[in-house]
Amino acid sequence: PGLYDAMVKSANSEHPTSTSTGRLGYEYYNKLGYVPYNVGIKENTARTLEYAYNDWCIWQIAKLLDRPQAEQELYRQRSMNYKNLYDASHKLMRGKNEDGTFQAPFNPFKWGDAFTEGNSWHYSWSVFHDVEGLIHLMDGKKSFTGMLDSVFSLPPVFDDSYYGFVIHEIREMQIMDMGNYAHGNQPIQHMIYLYNYAQEPWKTQYWLREVMNRMYKPTPDGYCGDEDNGQTSAWYVFSALGFYPVCPGSGQYVVGAPLVRKAVITLENGNKITIQAENNNKNNRYIQRMMMNGKDYTRNYLKHDDLIKGGSLNFKMGDKPNKKRGIMPQDAPYSMSGQQK
Repeated sequence: PGLYDAMVKSANSEHPTSTSTGRLGYEYYNKLGYVPYNVGIKENTARTLEYAYNDWCIWQIAKLLDRPQAEQELYRQRSMNYKNLYDASHKLMRGKNEDGTFQAPFNPFKWGDAFTEGNSWHYSWSVFHDVEGLIHLMDGKKSFTGMLDSVFSLPPVFDDSYYGFVIHEIREMQIMDMGNYAHGNQPIQHMIYLYNYAQEPWKTQYWLREVMNRMYKPTPDGYCGDEDNGQTSAWYVFSALGFYPVCPGSGQYVVGAPLVRKAVITLENGNKITIQAENNNKNNRYIQRMMMNGKDYTRNYLKHDDLIKGGSLNFKMGDKPNKKRGIMPQDAPYSMSGQQK
């Protein structure tokens, strides 16, 4: 309860001197459902999206602690605030003024401003707890995966006018040469896994291997950008093993495609997870079949509660996508709007 009280306090207050502590703009957020673009608070859209996920986390703990129903409902509702900044005309997140009008003119390639060291193409995926809700906003799965595809097919163009110079995160995106995908900074690093929510998990498998092969090399300039508390390395370790926590707090890891042929994880409780990827090589990046503890496994997620028991994960890899695996509605990972898995 003490920790929960601290979470609630910091969600509804500002630090008197440090804008990075508590929630800058919380009064606007609590009243309007977003931090406005035109009230002198920088990075307002990024803040709104992250506050909404944080509210989802508070809701999860409120449920576990059996807090009053009205309190649970407050944070459940606030966790849907991401919808308030979705611009249907662009299918992207966009800054919104205090009067409810969208910020204009809007350039989705503009770094900073409403966002933090990124642009709208990077931040529009920051709905970790409700990807299904985002899919619905984007007019369904085909439209959603089309927008994901666009991140890679767009040219690496940018607008640096907010900073007045090319920050290193922009330059790293250009050097990577993967369109507008900017793996060298954290906001977009979960994005590739989102194909798993929209019945196209093989695209996750393809792009993960591209990033692991191209962005991480044992050379002097072989690292793709910011480390920031170990996040960029942690992404690689998880992804190389074959899964990643898109939504911490959901109790799930989203399945990718392993880079390793074999790995053994010794857990703190003494149990072991053995991961084996049969036929895994530079050409065979697609999961043909997956088994967990000897049984066929079609889900695009793994449960933390299952993994800590130890056991085996066996992947059979191939050079062609298996477009029949992981495509059922129940195969998608957790989303707040969907089935409460």
